[in-house]
Amino acid sequence: MVTTMYVKLPVILLLLACSPQLFAQSLDPVGPMPYRVVESWAEPFAEPGYSWGGNSGIHIESPDRILIVQRGETELPDPIPPEYTNFPGSMGWNVIQGRGRTWQNLLYVLNGDGEVQEVWDHWDQLWQGTDGPGPHRLRVSPYDDERRVWVVEETGHVIYIFSQDGQQLIRMLGEKNVPGSDRVRFGKPQDVTFLPDGHVLVADGLENARVVVLNADGEYITEFGSRGEEPGQFLSVHAIATGPDDRVYVVDRDAMNVQVFQYSNRGQSGEVPEFEFVDRWHGPDFPLDIIVSEEYFWVTDIRPPKVMQFDLEGNHVYTWLLPGEGPTAWLEMHSFAVDGEGNLYGTDNQYARPQKLVPRADANPEHLIQRQYVPQ
Repeated sequence: MVTTMYVKLPVILLLLACSPQLFAQSLDPVGPMPYRVVESWAEPFAEPGYSWGGNSGIHIESPDRILIVQRGETELPDPIPPEYTNFPGSMGWNVIQGRGRTWQNLLYVLNGDGEVQEVWDHWDQLWQGTDGPGPHRLRVSPYDDERRVWVVEETGHVIYIFSQDGQQLIRMLGEKNVPGSDRVRFGKPQDVTFLPDGHVLVADGLENARVVVLNADGEYITEFGSRGEEPGQFLSVHAIATGPDDRVYVVDRDAMNVQVFQYSNRGQSGEVPEFEFVDRWHGPDFPLDIIVSEEYFWVTDIRPPKVMQFDLEGNHVYTWLLPGEGPTAWLEMHSFAVDGEGNLYGTDNQYARPQKLVPRADANPEHLIQRQYVPQ
C-alpha cells in the first residue's frame, strides 16, 4: 500500500529536465515504452453512480481468465463531473486513502478482451466494515492442481484461500483483525509465493517485516528477516517471488531495495527450510511488485510511475515510464502479470482500474517482460 500523495508526472519530468542527476541512478538508461496501452480495455461493470476501486492484485490463469482483486468500488459524486470517463483517475481522484470507497465487487474475472466473466460479490461480506485499504495481492500456486486462489488481506491481517471457481472459502490463515508476530498471526501481510516442495512464503510485511515459511497445510514452519537496515533485514516486505537456482527475491518498498536469499537445503527431507542472505540491490525509488524470469527481474515503481529491468546480478538494464496523463494514465502499477502471448496486465491502486499493454511491433524483445519463472 502507498499512502503518500505524489506530484503529477509532468512535474516530475520537468524536474528531471532541470536536474538530470536527480533520478540518474534509477532512470538511466531510460527509453521508450515497449508496449502500447489498450485504451478503455476493461469493461466497466459497476452500477450507475459507482466506478472502479483501487485494483491491487492480478493473476492470469489463461489469456481468457484473468482474476483481479480490487479494494471495493468508488462511489462517484453527484453530479458526476464532465471530465469523468470510466475511472476515478480521470477526475484527478486518488482512491488509495479511501475516497468514495464502498466494499462491493472486490473479486472479479475478465477475459483477454476485458469482458466481465464473473463477479464474486458473494464474498464482499468478508470486507464489510473494514477500516483500511483491505486486500493487497492475489496469487495462485503453479503447483496446485486445484488452482486455489490466495487473497492476501492487509487490513484484516489474514490470508483467504478460495476455490478456483470462487464458490468456497477453503481456509483463512491468521486471526482476523488481530495482528501478531507469532506462529499463527500476521501483521499487515503483503504477498505470498510458492515453492515446488509445497512450502509457501508469506511477505509479512508492514508491521512485522519478516518472511514466514508455511508448509503445504498452511502451518508455520519457520521465518527469516527482521526489522532493520542491515543485510537480511527489512523496513517493509511488499512483494516476493522465486527465481532460478532456488533463490527468493524480496522487495523492500521502504528501504528501496531488492534482497536475494538462497534456499540452501531444499530437498533435504525432514529439515527445517533455511534461507540465507545473498545480496541486496538498490536502485528503485519505491518498488511495489516483482516478476523474475530466467534472465531478468522487473519491478514496478512509483517515483515516477515506471517499470525497471535488472539482470539477475542486480545490474540495471532498462527503465521505461508509464503514461501519466490522458485516457491511458497511470499513477501506480501496484501488481502486474504477463500472459502466454506476451501481453502485460497491470492494476492501478490509486487511479483505480486494470489496464492491458500489448507489445509494440518495433519493441526490443530484450525489454519485454517475460513470464514469472516457475522452479521445478
